[in-house]
Amino acid sequence: MCNLYVPPSYERLGKPNMKGLWGSYVAPLKPGPYMLGNGDITVGQWGMIPPGCRTRVPAAPNGMRLSTNNARREGLAVAKTFKGPWLVGQRCLIPAESFQEPYYPPESAKSIAWQFRRADGELWALAGLYAEWIEPETGDIVPSYTIITQPCNGHPLLALMHKPEVDKKTKEVVPADQQDKRAVVPIERDRWDEWLNGSIEQAEALIQVPPLEIFRHGAVDLAKNIPLPGAARNTQVATSGEGLF
Repeated sequence: MCNLYVPPSYERLGKPNMKGLWGSYVAPLKPGPYMLGNGDITVGQWGMIPPGCRTRVPAAPNGMRLSTNNARREGLAVAKTFKGPWLVGQRCLIPAESFQEPYYPPESAKSIAWQFRRADGELWALAGLYAEWIEPETGDIVPSYTIITQPCNGHPLLALMHKPEVDKKTKEVVPADQQDKRAVVPIERDRWDEWLNGSIEQAEALIQVPPLEIFRHGAVDLAKNIPLPGAARNTQVATSGEGLF
């Protein structure tokens, strides 16, 4: 899953007129930019507002708060919040300089914020869905979006993130291949149009776990940078390159 990312600057997106519409970090329910199929950049709430919801804060009919900033790929066609946008092709790309995940060192209860950039210095273009919600009292149209996630068990880097799951009965750590590790879905530039404007089948085929080589990663706080196990050796976090969008 992803709950925090760094959006590109207005200058890097080539949208100086949008200055002030999003902050230096995007967290759930905060505004962020996303790209539509016609190439336009829209700003919306990160956390899709379900159809029929009475407030901008995503909630179930009984008022229970819903977490909708991530959409599991397995539920895109059935989840109430996401199935409408998915089935009608309301796909988008979320530009990001980097995204963060928590890494828990072995035998540690405290996490280290781990940052992921592209090794080539370009922006991430993360697969997402978007929707529009009408404010009941004012009639205002409120855009919102979600970032799609996929299983990443077995990935040499991404599967290391997040707290290991523990069996509630045995209190033992669940085997690695049975944990519910999730990751975002990067879309490469030559497949943008296919994701944004292709068929559902074409879009589904693009939901793939990225190779290790695409990442440049390390602790957000360099003082906390520690070696990762296995093939996922640390690499110095990249600086911004030229704009993609």
